[in-house]
Amino acid sequence: MKTSWNELRVIENYLSPDGEPADQVLFEARMILQPELKERVYWQKRTYNMIQQYGRQQLRSEIAKVHDLLFSAPEHRSFRQKMLRLFRK
Repeated sequence: MKTSWNELRVIENYLSPDGEPADQVLFEARMILQPELKERVYWQKRTYNMIQQYGRQQLRSEIAKVHDLLFSAPEHRSFRQKMLRLFRK
């Protein structure tokens, strides 16, 4: 059950929001005729979701590190005070 590069490119185009509507309809017809293609699309969507979730977790982690650095390090005391005053108003 190996996916070819050409098929992967076609799946990518189908999943892309910039895809042509006519091409998407044609691809959906192919998925009806080829159930294994529908399964590959499903797994590609799952892969995209996992990558997106991983990226979000990484971003949250980086933001938390910056937050900890800015709000706990003594050298950033004046910045911390300015921010607290700004959001206190």
